[in-house]
Amino acid sequence: MEDLREIAASVEPAPAAMEPYLTKVRTRAYTVVDADIEQLKAAGVSEDEIFEQTVATAIREGVRRYDAAMVAIG
Repeated sequence: MEDLREIAASVEPAPAAMEPYLTKVRTRAYTVVDADIEQLKAAGVSEDEIFEQTVATAIREGVRRYDAAMVAIG
């Protein structure tokens, strides 16, 4: 688990233009569609950055939920 935390922490902060998209990844990833990615690309965000930020955000959220579950079950 610590490896995942380190990987996510090593990713540079996301550009402000990505925040609505990353919020969507954190809260309702199942609703992400191609148009979301195209909108980011049109705003000048590279595919590599979209990928890295998406993975890092998903890892952070997964770890956050894992930590919350561990607290809940003791």
